Amino acid sequence: MRRRGFLTAGAALLAATAARAQSGGFDHGHAAWDALLARHVKLAADGRSSRVDYAGFMADRAALSTYLASLSAVGAAQYAGWSKSQQYAFLANAYNAFTVEKILTRWPGLKSIRDFGTFIGNPWKDRFFTLLGKPQHLDGIEHETMRAPGVFDEPRVHVAVNCASIGCPLLDRKALTGSSAAALDAQLEDLMRRFLADRTRNRYDPQTKSLRLSRIFDWYADDFRKGGKSFLGYPGFGGVAEVGARYAELLADSDADRALLRAQKAPIEHLEYDWSLNAAGR
Repeated sequence: MRRRGFLTAGAALLAATAARAQSGGFDHGHAAWDALLARHVKLAADGRSSRVDYAGFMADRAALSTYLASLSAVGAAQYAGWSKSQQYAFLANAYNAFTVEKILTRWPGLKSIRDFGTFIGNPWKDRFFTLLGKPQHLDGIEHETMRAPGVFDEPRVHVAVNCASIGCPLLDRKALTGSSAAALDAQLEDLMRRFLADRTRNRYDPQTKSLRLSRIFDWYADDFRKGGKSFLGYPGFGGVAEVGARYAELLADSDADRALLRAQKAPIEHLEYDWSLNAAGR
């Protein structure tokens, strides 16, 4: 009975997907990507980091290719008619899915996404896919669109996209959804909190009384000093120290240390970034 129910549900999902395709619609729940993530992303016990089963993705590559094709089929005019939440989720999921696809082109023969090269073959500047009607690269999604001034102004972009590295915030087992601004905001905040709570990437050091943050907060410091509010209403930061203040309860354990962070009096250091591939089993 369970197997029959599963097959019935699967057939219904395929029928719904086909109907959307025929009508020129797009699944803003990103069900296909969501299913792939649920099968091939492994969360740590504390839920604050993850590893990717690239071998599993390789075995499921036909399903991944179908999802990528659905992203590439979206034209600029169609995209322009969506809500900002739908646009943001589309871009973030596209970045993550095409990053996985990039890794698969060399899997299992690489230890880091940087193995593609930093000049020739640069994985972030190689226009290896089509998006919104033109050849595109990963930097085009993140830096030229998602981080472009006045478009989204959302500093949590850095937990929304994943660079296939251990030092990066986790790739979640769920696709981002643009079904509503509230739903997307909740997902981004959950990812932000899990990243800040991961003591391997961000932590307060009670011995040195310093705040040790991911190098992300150094590379993209400008994103954390813009102030204002994002398109989701998320309040921006007046500086990296304010990140420590806002998330003090996740970064430090004692009341005194948390008070120091909230007062923005702790000196800030940045941890080395681990570019090792975030592959399961490594």
